[in-house]
Amino acid sequence: MPTSICDRLRAGVTTGSAEESRALAAELAAELPEDATLALHGDLGAGKTTWVQGLARGLGITGAVTSPTFTLYNLHRGGTRLLAHLDAYRLGSEREAFDLLLEEFLVSPWCLAVEWPERVAGWLPPDAWHFDLGIEADGRHSVRLRPAGWAQPELR
Repeated sequence: MPTSICDRLRAGVTTGSAEESRALAAELAAELPEDATLALHGDLGAGKTTWVQGLARGLGITGAVTSPTFTLYNLHRGGTRLLAHLDAYRLGSEREAFDLLLEEFLVSPWCLAVEWPERVAGWLPPDAWHFDLGIEADGRHSVRLRPAGWAQPELR
């Protein structure tokens, strides 16, 4: 019996290429509720932006998706799905997230992906999906959806 994408991600998945990571994120995107918030934890180079590129593909977004490090956030439209991609690295506090008036990205029809979510942890909704991304010793990338206890919302 095949396991769901969330079950696989909770167990942890290792990918051999950026394209495999994008494909995995695209598969997840097809199952996400419209107003999902994804908190992407990981060091520099762990694949957070690559994950968002795959997420965007799965949401039907065809334009380029790049890191919003200097713009803080980028907005993307894919058919009826909207994606806000926030890089919180340069934010000094949760207050700065409030000051940017980003609350509208926390509700439908937006899907919000946040890189460096620990910088704005108190600003994130309690039902945010938390992912740990990393680089293995052999150079492959790993991704794990944090287990129950993090108030993971149900798939639609």
